Amino acid sequence: MKKFVLMASFVLAACSTSGDPRPQRASSSPGVKKPTEALPTDIRRVTLIVRDMENSLKLYRDVMGLKVNYDAILPTSGVSLPAGPPGGKARLVLLNGNDPFIGWIGLLEWVDPKLPDPGPYPTRMGIGDHVIVTNTEDIDRRCAEAATVPGVTVTAQTPYSRQYPGRNGAPPINVRGCNFFDPDGTLIELNQLLK
Repeated sequence: MKKFVLMASFVLAACSTSGDPRPQRASSSPGVKKPTEALPTDIRRVTLIVRDMENSLKLYRDVMGLKVNYDAILPTSGVSLPAGPPGGKARLVLLNGNDPFIGWIGLLEWVDPKLPDPGPYPTRMGIGDHVIVTNTEDIDRRCAEAATVPGVTVTAQTPYSRQYPGRNGAPPINVRGCNFFDPDGTLIELNQLLK
């Protein structure tokens, strides 16, 4: 089944317009300058269609430490979000990290009627798939705990160290991290930035 999600990096600079209700933050990525004018678009969240909400919450809430800020059963049209039949019901759970406006994850499970089972848990990526890049401060514990969630497929057994070239002349970016598929096929890159 084709996934209908929008994905972008979760590290964005907030708008600088006076009166903007969003928090004002300095750029958190060396080599990336804060825009001098407000950009027309912020990436608020990505919503993932999941097969088992409670199992997905074991990963995103319990292991990754995101906070649930919304949990409701909603009627669906089958049109604006082209999945499930008109008049169906879906459970939507929204979770956030440290920013109250951007970088959220939504989890959406059709509960009545259920969507068809997509089959085996994924182990490889292809066109149309996506990667969510996240940061944490306790990489070893969270990588180990992620591997215990049913349906998670770890693509590397232990956290690795990697260096990426810096942006626009900034120093190299050093991370320690792990990669794994969540139970529905989204690849998660869980990193800890190193000094």
